[in-house]
Formats: sequence, structure tokens, C-alpha cells
Amino acid sequence: MTLNLSLDIEARAAAAWMLGSFVVVFLGTRVIVRLIRAGKGPFRNQAIGGVHLHHLVWGIFLMLLAGVGEFTYQPDPPWLYVLAAAFGAGAALTLDEFALWLHLSDVYWEREGRVSVDAVLIVGALMALLVVGANPFDGTTNDGVVALVVTIVVNGLISVIALFKGRPLLGLLGLLVPVVALVGAVRLARPTSPWARWRYPEGSKKALRSRRRFPERERRRWDAVVEAIAGRPNAPAAVEPAPTDVPAAPADAPPREQEGAR
Repeated sequence: MTLNLSLDIEARAAAAWMLGSFVVVFLGTRVIVRLIRAGKGPFRNQAIGGVHLHHLVWGIFLMLLAGVGEFTYQPDPPWLYVLAAAFGAGAALTLDEFALWLHLSDVYWEREGRVSVDAVLIVGALMALLVVGANPFDGTTNDGVVALVVTIVVNGLISVIALFKGRPLLGLLGLLVPVVALVGAVRLARPTSPWARWRYPEGSKKALRSRRRFPERERRRWDAVVEAIAGRPNAPAAVEPAPTDVPAAPADAPPREQEGAR
């Protein structure tokens, strides 16, 4: 990584526009969704044909438009700054629902949804490094382009493993510092992570170790920071015990019609 703290505003103006748009849109989005959750203000969830339209959809479109515009036209300022701001806004909308495309489930207001805030903070830090002149993927090293590409690919795979193990901070920080991602990749996965669902069968030693290591209602200091930004997650649903005094149906009794079935 190269770092040059002598700020060249003109050369890094596009990165500054991207970062500024990223921060403003993320904070604005969180304010709006919290108002929607509280039932206040004019904002409502969007739906098309009865299907809830997540705001990451608009984020993906914005990033695609900004990328196509930059690669096709390579405009000079001020249009370069417009594309940079559009990309930052799209990235904010998309990463605000990072937990959705990590868990493949709508966990926005669940405990697992906090990973979205982790992702936003890490990517925001990366953008800030670009503004001040740091480049974690500098291709001007003596090792050559091939070594750089191999390093990026291997580091990316390790970071993905750490993310799937429920270690968002280690996985995302590992994009900047490879050793950090390796720590998350080799350690035990959280019980709610995709890795645990795929690799830790119910009742296995690793599943039991994971639950002991990460209690369901464990609270960390970092949670207070995340909740200040994102709001409190939904409380875990209480599991009602099955009734024990219901008489068993006779073996030859006809099946009951399900409620609402027609």
C-alpha cells in the first residue's frame, strides 16, 4: 500500500465526491428506513406487484450506470464527478443491505442484519484512504502485475471465507490487511453464519462449540455503535411450548381442513 498525505484535491476530487455521496446517501437511507419502521413521516416501503422492492435494486442500477458511463465515455469534470457521486450513492444503497445478499434472506431488522453496517463502515474507510492517497491495490510494485493479481485473488477468497463464517469486520478489513482476513477464515464460524449452516451439521461437535462460543443473545460493545446508526434489531421470537393436554385424533379420523384453505 502506498500512502501520500500531501493532498492533491484536483487529482482526488472524484474519490472525494464518491465518498461524500456514499456517506450522505447511507445516513439518509438509514433515517428513512427507521422512520418507516416507526410509522412516521411520508415514507413507505415500495412494492411492485405485491413484491417488496429493496433499495439495493436502485443501488445496483446506479452502480451499473456509473460504471458504463465511465468506461464508455471517460468524461472530464464535471461529469466525472457526477458519475463518481452516482457510484457512491449506488454503493451505499447496495451495501446497506449487504446482509441480504450475504444470508440470501431478508434479515434487515434482525441481529444478522448488523453486518450491513459493518460493511458500510469498512468500505467507507477504504474510500477515505483513497481520498488521502492510499492505494491498497497499487500495481507499481517491483513484484509485477501477475504477483499483484494473484495476491488480490487469494486475499479475496480468504476474505470471502471469513465473511461466510460470520466475521464481517475481519473479512472486510482483510481486503486491506491480508493477515486479518486469514484470522477470520481459520477460526470457528458463528452459528448463524452461512458457513455454519453448510458445514456444521446439527448436533456435531463444531455446532455445539460454535453455540457455546457465540451465545445467541451475547452483546458486544460494538453493538451499541451499530444500534446508534441502524437502530435496535427485532427481539428473538419466543418459541411457545407445544400443548401436552390435546387428545390425539383417532387413527381413522378424516384430516382437518387447513385454516384458510379453499
